[in-house]
Amino acid sequence: MTQLRLCLVAILAAATTLTAQQPGSPRYATGHWNADSLGNHRAVVRVLSGAPAVHALLPWRRRDQHPETKRIIVSTASGVRIRNTLPVSVTRESGDVAFEPTAGPGEYYIYYMPYQGSVKSNYPRITYQPPDSVADAAWIARAGFSTRGDQTAAAARLPIAHFVEFQAADSVDRMDPMEQIATAAETRALRMRYADEPFVLFPEDRTHSIRMSDDLPLRWLAGRANTPVTGTARPGEFYAFQLGLWALQDLDSVAVEFTALSGNRGAAAIPAAAFSSFDTRGVDWQGHPFSRRLRVSADHVQALWAGVMVPASASGRYIGTVTIRAAGMLPRKLPIELTISGAVIANHGDDEPWRLSRLRWLDSRARLDTTLVPPYTPVRVRGTTLSVLGRSISLAATGLPSQITSFFTDDMNSIGASGRAMLAAPVSLIAEDSAGRELHWTGAGVRVTRQLPGAALWASSSRAGALAMRTRAQLDFDGNIQYTIALTATARTSLNDVRLEIPFRRDVARYFMGLNRKGGAAPESYDWTWDVKRNQDAAWIGDVNAGLQFTLTDERYERPLNTNFYQLRPLVMPASWQNDGRGGCRFRTDAAAYRATCYSGARTISPGDTVYYNVRLLITPFHPLDTRTHFSTRYFHRYAPIDSIRAIGANVVNVHHATPVNPFINYPFLRPDAMKAYADSAHAAGMRMKIYYTVRELTYRAPEFWALRSLGTEVFAAGPGGGHSWLQEHAGSNYIPGWVVPELHDIALVTSGISRWHNFYIEGLQWLADHTGIDGLYLDDVAFDRTTMQRVRRVLASHGGPGERIDLHSANQFNPNDGFASSANLYLEHFPYIDRLWFGEYFDYQKTAPDYWLVEMSGIPFGLMGEMLQDGGNPWRGMVFGMTNRLPWTGGDPRALWREWDAFGIADSRMIGWWVARRPVQTGRPDVLSTSYVRAGRTLVAVASWAADTVTVPLNVNWAALGIDSATARFRVPAIEGFQPGGELRPGELLKIEPGRGRIVVIEHH
Repeated sequence: MTQLRLCLVAILAAATTLTAQQPGSPRYATGHWNADSLGNHRAVVRVLSGAPAVHALLPWRRRDQHPETKRIIVSTASGVRIRNTLPVSVTRESGDVAFEPTAGPGEYYIYYMPYQGSVKSNYPRITYQPPDSVADAAWIARAGFSTRGDQTAAAARLPIAHFVEFQAADSVDRMDPMEQIATAAETRALRMRYADEPFVLFPEDRTHSIRMSDDLPLRWLAGRANTPVTGTARPGEFYAFQLGLWALQDLDSVAVEFTALSGNRGAAAIPAAAFSSFDTRGVDWQGHPFSRRLRVSADHVQALWAGVMVPASASGRYIGTVTIRAAGMLPRKLPIELTISGAVIANHGDDEPWRLSRLRWLDSRARLDTTLVPPYTPVRVRGTTLSVLGRSISLAATGLPSQITSFFTDDMNSIGASGRAMLAAPVSLIAEDSAGRELHWTGAGVRVTRQLPGAALWASSSRAGALAMRTRAQLDFDGNIQYTIALTATARTSLNDVRLEIPFRRDVARYFMGLNRKGGAAPESYDWTWDVKRNQDAAWIGDVNAGLQFTLTDERYERPLNTNFYQLRPLVMPASWQNDGRGGCRFRTDAAAYRATCYSGARTISPGDTVYYNVRLLITPFHPLDTRTHFSTRYFHRYAPIDSIRAIGANVVNVHHATPVNPFINYPFLRPDAMKAYADSAHAAGMRMKIYYTVRELTYRAPEFWALRSLGTEVFAAGPGGGHSWLQEHAGSNYIPGWVVPELHDIALVTSGISRWHNFYIEGLQWLADHTGIDGLYLDDVAFDRTTMQRVRRVLASHGGPGERIDLHSANQFNPNDGFASSANLYLEHFPYIDRLWFGEYFDYQKTAPDYWLVEMSGIPFGLMGEMLQDGGNPWRGMVFGMTNRLPWTGGDPRALWREWDAFGIADSRMIGWWVARRPVQTGRPDVLSTSYVRAGRTLVAVASWAADTVTVPLNVNWAALGIDSATARFRVPAIEGFQPGGELRPGELLKIEPGRGRIVVIEHH
């Protein structure tokens, strides 16, 4: 903590830019006091001579609404509260406060936004103290105030306490010049000057971010309206700037258009295409261009952020025009005068975040392709059979799978030659007429429309009477199939039901996860219906080496918020599948199959209408287990000196946010030199360094923060506001408060489920990989989709290939706030690109059954392995899944186990888990499980108990499978600190195992 505090001053200085004082505005400075008791803002006034009462006129120009509802506290310079205080007049423009100067002549403090609650928590809940009446009635009378009516005249007769300055409790709490409002009179005067115009434009420099939408800033009164856009840029720079649009009428479909910029002395023009207008158009996270329908209500301000890519060859003065249009209104044109000078700037200015050149990252298409990433192989197409790594899909005439086959071995260590069929019959979309009769689809069959190394696309059209079904699908190299299934009718068609049927082979449908069921054994029978309070639209069914997740959506799908923010923006119920509460899923076991049936119920399709029954199928597992990498990779999850981390046996360090090299959440760009130095020191020690960097929330320290706020709810999620005092005082309203680090005054907003910010994220990751040498990411839950995750993996693969690492942490989300989501089911689409799981807070390692461990926490059915967290996990049970806890988290120390792993050589073994029917070492009890780690001539056997009582079990060994002669074998029990004492077992001796514990035995030649 000492080291962290030493870095705070430098961090805050680097991240905070104090703007010069606005001419004509009151003086602002920074003071020091306990904000949790008095609020973040005060006025300093000076009393020149003794008097029983004085009054202070405060020209505060406040942006907060209804300041009269907030308490005012007056104190002496020594901090003693003055009880005899009377707020005479409190408006947003100014305040008049009378008080008794009990300390005589000198300075006094007037606190005008005291709050309740502490900001010294990760999710503060701040409310503002209401006015209180503590003044003595006799003092009020002596001061000349009546008990009713306007007190202004009485105050005017009092001596003046002279205003000195406004102060904020911290440099980041002070009101920026762009947050000092114009008065109502000033605003009216400006409106009258432009009474015949629909809107007024205020060109603004990038260093003065527009922050208010309900008020004009004082800065704009100094003759800035409808003036030319001017600026100075470097050659090669993406020059960012903004226009403030003040609407005098309601505006719709606001558009921004640029002409080319003509240079002087015969210089080549900068084309109009070099401009970006971020608030009116862009490129979405999938690479599709779009336009934003921008509406601005009368009397509101809209920031219009833009930028121009300056050619590296440009020099001198360039002139052009920007035109702002709104539907039905006369346009307004402003000249642009851009001066280009100096040396060519590096990376278009991206290395200096204050330039805001990175705004162009919002429209990036980087890594949007079908390029393969390790360990995946190209998609193969042979007729109507498609293959990806370890799996194949045969297509029926409807385009849906007729069979899915897995070639992964049951121990998940390799891909075999013989396959395991998953389906007992083809997958089908069944429509019933109003009489309940099944309609029969006829068509020309399926045709592959496109094949790429990383994807294959196909289409099919079928018809049943007046009903037509069009199927479009894409298989990606990871085993994901995205189906768009459109039903249309040529005549009004009444249907009794439309349903998806997936008939699993009974031997495959061993485990189940999702749709309000925790992971574990598949139920014989189960029924589920849609509920918006639950983040549930998918289920996974299968075995360790063969499984399938299905997800039900329609064309209106929007990614919901995850974790404890889910209820603020839950699932948009798919109109097709949910069908006003008629839809649901049922699961039944019969002699032939385990049938998953998702129905939608009765509906009528009118001519020309289209109903989308979209579905995603995700075939598991994704790849074999990489036990060698898993057992040789040891994580240390905390910022610390590299030498100390290496000394305890870890070889990968995860650098969280709130650290000296990565101080602010999800904006790891403000200390790149320190981050690179730390990464370099890790590499010199033969270690890897990864960072916390994701998108679920974003620090307000990001220089782009205000530009992103101008995009409405595109990047920042809509919500109830509140939270930290800084957010309430500066960010306005309609947001969701995010994570707070009090020590760093780091405050975040929650981002939307999906947006252009994901493009920025990919570019940011690319920049970090290029400039700091990070070796991967630590993801704390995932708020983006699988398209973005693919792009992430491509960025990392382009830098280091298989040596780069991504690990995913999640707390258990099976609770009301999180929508009762199983983390593994929720994030399964990302698992093809993850290297390790860390699940996590609130996961129960003591009371949950082994099938829950297997499906929900271990990652093994999907080709992954994991670690434990909550209370250190259970080391004995963890060993049968290859899991330990992670240093330096409390509750357990895995180093003794790591030493035994290395002494045995576990990284070179073949892991044969307890789930394998023909495992070489068994205990004879279903509640005492064994996993074998087999090497030539020796095997490490991990045994763990789920029995309720202490039990004794044998080790039944298949000697031929181990390649050990039973006559010369020994059973050695290695001494492992904190795990077990050492010893040796005699042949045939039973193992005694206490509840919730286990043993490790090494079987080897004597």
